[in-house]
Amino acid sequence: MKKVVSIVYFVFFFSALFAQDEITLNYQGVDHKKIHFGFTVGFNTMDFDITPSMQPYGADSAVLVPEINNLVPGFHVGIISDLRLSDNWNLRFLPGISLGQRKILFYDANQNVVSEMKIESTFIDLPLSLKYKAVRINNTRPYLIGGINIRNDMARNKEFNEDEEIYIKLTPFDIYYEIGVGIDFYLAYFKFSTEVKYSVGSLNVISSQAYEDYPEFANSIDKMKSRMFMISLHFE
Repeated sequence: MKKVVSIVYFVFFFSALFAQDEITLNYQGVDHKKIHFGFTVGFNTMDFDITPSMQPYGADSAVLVPEINNLVPGFHVGIISDLRLSDNWNLRFLPGISLGQRKILFYDANQNVVSEMKIESTFIDLPLSLKYKAVRINNTRPYLIGGINIRNDMARNKEFNEDEEIYIKLTPFDIYYEIGVGIDFYLAYFKFSTEVKYSVGSLNVISSQAYEDYPEFANSIDKMKSRMFMISLHFE
């Protein structure tokens, strides 16, 4: 029995050594560069965290309740600039563009839909993040990322549009807090990463300006903060 155990042990031992010899560590130089660059593409879903004002309007003191409808997928693209701070820490700047849409439903007291507004956005993204990398395991390396993102909405509705039933305005500027996780995959000639990230806006983006013919829509919202969930593919 001892001989069998010894044989099994040596088989596993030499198999492990052989397997390690077979693994080629790809693209090792990227983690030692002071600065490197790349690009990123991905998908997102944009959302609003809405606080209703419950402010009555009209002769019958009716109330409108705003609520986000189904989330709509969007798209984003950007450029990667990465500064190595240490073996485990990197400072990253990923300027880019994010496109997406949100749908807001306005309900009356009887839960009937009074209006549906489609709010489109094209953000100029200026995110600055710290990336913490765990120990590299063969050709993979998990990481955590967090930071802030300054966004400016270039496609917000600047004017009210009665034909499209757009009766609210958004402010263009916002500051987001971001946190995410990802995995670096080291390939032969570049590093490929998959990342999921959650962004939370810190400012109230609903404009105080109300449409004079339908002021109840803007007045029904006390606060409205942006949120975004992002899935990104990085090539570095």
